[in-house]
Amino acid sequence: MRAYPYHRPTGAVTVRVTAVRLRGPRDHREQLDTRGYSVVERVVALGRAERDDWQTARLALTATVPAREIETKGHWSDVTVVAVLTEGATNARTVARLAPDAEGGREWTGEIELDRDDHLDRVSLVVHVVATVGGVEGRIIASTDQEWLIDMTADAPLRDRQIDLSTVSFARGAEWLRSFRDAPWILDTAGRMPIVRLNSDFEGLVALVEGQGSKVESVVREMLLAQMGTDVWTAVFHTAIGDLEIEDDGTPLLPPDWRGAVLREMLPDIVPGRSVEDALREVHVRRTGEGSWTDLQPRIQYAASRRAEVPKALADTVRDIERLDQETRA
Repeated sequence: MRAYPYHRPTGAVTVRVTAVRLRGPRDHREQLDTRGYSVVERVVALGRAERDDWQTARLALTATVPAREIETKGHWSDVTVVAVLTEGATNARTVARLAPDAEGGREWTGEIELDRDDHLDRVSLVVHVVATVGGVEGRIIASTDQEWLIDMTADAPLRDRQIDLSTVSFARGAEWLRSFRDAPWILDTAGRMPIVRLNSDFEGLVALVEGQGSKVESVVREMLLAQMGTDVWTAVFHTAIGDLEIEDDGTPLLPPDWRGAVLREMLPDIVPGRSVEDALREVHVRRTGEGSWTDLQPRIQYAASRRAEVPKALADTVRDIERLDQETRA
């Protein structure tokens, strides 16, 4: 837990997006469908817009702050609530002030605008409570525990992303794929998001993955997808951990895009009982030669199989095989 040299309130700060308005060429305006943002997931999916030529998005926000605690304890003055949009991939940052609904009220409302040209992928939205403490202005005394994500391309407001799956002939496709012509699939991490390339030359594979077949083939499909998921999670982890930005003092930084999301997901299972930052440092140190990188491989495999739900898929497969065997004997 981080320590601060000044008083901070203990009450929670929360924020919710209440509306999203898009503006495009010739001042065309569109209200994003409410299914385009989720209070549960804390995600806004701008890819759900009816038109894809929008230029700016204006988010209406309502933040809740521990107003009673701030008022009664008296440690803070000149209290201000600000919303902040940031994206590591573009180093963009936008700040907007919110206003209290009533004098000393718990809810603060306002709007913040996002310019499409300034962003590429996922934008983080947080709210800070800023005040004067002990005569020092501009102290951040409280913040939201979990950020909202503004996804520039997604059409569903989901925090966990699904990796894209595409079907291609390895034998007749891009030159780099031809050396893998005997492989059923390959994970391509060269783009903005990882993509699973499914080999259409592998006989029966596409039909099996798409669920076109008998009950037995359906059982095989579930295990196949679980194995594919394990391969994918393992590969994206190694890609993410091998492409870190390092500060001058040697501290590794979480990447701002999908690689950072992968590391946040998997590190708690790889180095349990540690913060994400400490776990990242431990894994980085081992990978670069100080400590045993080999000893971490079973933990990486375990974390990948958990994300791919291999235990569940295996248990379901065993039950399905037993049921099919009983049906056959009957």
